[in-house]
Amino acid sequence: MDSAELSLLLTTEGLRLVDSLPEYSAKGAVQQVAALRKAGHSPELVAAALTQSRLRQKARAKFGGFAHRLLYTQAGLEQATRLKVAALHAGRFRDAGVRRVADLGCGLGADALAIAALGIPVLAVERDEVTAALAAYNLAAFPDVEVVHADAESVSLEGADAVYLDPARRTAGTGETSRLTRPDDYSPSVGFAFGLGERMPVGVKLGPGFDREQIPGSAEAQWVSVDGQLVEMGLWFGALARSGVRRSALVVREGGSAELTAAADSVDAEVRPLGEFVYEPDGSIIRARLIGALAERLGAGMLSAGIAYLTADSVVETPFAAAFRVRERLPASETALKRALRERRIGTLEIKKRGVDVDPAALRTRLSLKGAESATLILTRVDGAHEALLVDRVG
Repeated sequence: MDSAELSLLLTTEGLRLVDSLPEYSAKGAVQQVAALRKAGHSPELVAAALTQSRLRQKARAKFGGFAHRLLYTQAGLEQATRLKVAALHAGRFRDAGVRRVADLGCGLGADALAIAALGIPVLAVERDEVTAALAAYNLAAFPDVEVVHADAESVSLEGADAVYLDPARRTAGTGETSRLTRPDDYSPSVGFAFGLGERMPVGVKLGPGFDREQIPGSAEAQWVSVDGQLVEMGLWFGALARSGVRRSALVVREGGSAELTAAADSVDAEVRPLGEFVYEPDGSIIRARLIGALAERLGAGMLSAGIAYLTADSVVETPFAAAFRVRERLPASETALKRALRERRIGTLEIKKRGVDVDPAALRTRLSLKGAESATLILTRVDGAHEALLVDRVG
C-alpha cells in the first residue's frame, strides 16, 4: 500500500466499502472486483478495499473477532503481536504501576491497543508513514494514545516512565519484505533497546530464535507459544522483570495460559531407558532450556543426551508437553520400516523427528503407506542409537 492508496482507503467511501465487503474469497475475487467497478468505485479503491478484506480474514488468527475493526499492511500483520499475548504484555505494565508507556516501533498498534485498554496512556511511535497512519486509525478510540510518525531512536521520551519496543525484523515497506538476520539492523536496533533497559523499565519483543548469548544478564527472558506455535521471545527489564525469574516458558492456549519459570537455565535430566510414554516438550520449554525442570515435574528422564524428548513409565497431564504412549519399537532402516508399517496397515502417519537427518514429507512418500490405521512415528535417538518408535497420542 502506498500513500495514494492510503488516502483513498481512509475516506468515508473507502472505509464504508471495506466494512461492507463479505468474507474474502480468492475464488470470488474476480467477480467481486467486477461488481464493485460496476457500482462506480475506482480501480485503485477496489484494489485497496479487497486487500483489506483479505488481510482482515488472515488477521483472525491473531485478533479473533476484533480483526474486522482494524486496518492492516501485509508486513505489519506479519509482525503484529497476537491480541491475547499483547494483553499479557500490557498486564506487566499495569502490575508495575507504570503511568505512561512509549511504544517505540508500534507497527499497526496491537500492543499499544492492549496497554491503552488498561487505562495507561501511550506514546505510539512508528517510522513508516503508511503504517503510522493505519496505527492512528486503529487506535483512534483511545484518547490517551498519541501516534507519532517519527524515528523511534530519536523521539523524546519525556513523560514516559516505561518503554515497549517491537523492533522491525524485516526490510522497510508495507508489502512483501525480507527478514533481517543481524540484530544491529533491526529498527530500533537491539543495542538501543538494551541501552534503554539499563536505565528504565523496558520490554522488548524479539524472535524466538534470537541468539541467547546476546541476552543481557539483567533481563527476564520469556519464550511464548500460542496453540503450539512458538511466536516470540520477550525480554523484560527493571520493574517489568519479576524477582528471581530469568527464564520463563509461557504456553497460551484456547482455555488459558500456563507458565514454567526458573532463575536460570535448568540442567538436563539424566538419560534413562525407554519407558511406556514419551513426552515432546513445547517449543517454549525447549528454547527457554527448561527441559530439566519439566522432567522433574513429570518424573521423567531424557530419551538421549542432547535430544529434547523425555520418557517415563507413567503419564502426567501437563500443558508443557505432548504425551505419547509407546506402541512398539520398529526397525530403523527404511526398507524394514516400510514393511513393518504395511504389516500393521498404517495408511495415515504423523512423523516426528529429533536428532536424525530425515525429511518427514519425503520419507512419508517413500513409505507408500496403505491401510485404514493411523499412528505417529518418532524418529530419534534412544540412548544415542537411532530408533523408530510407533506411538499414539495421549489425550
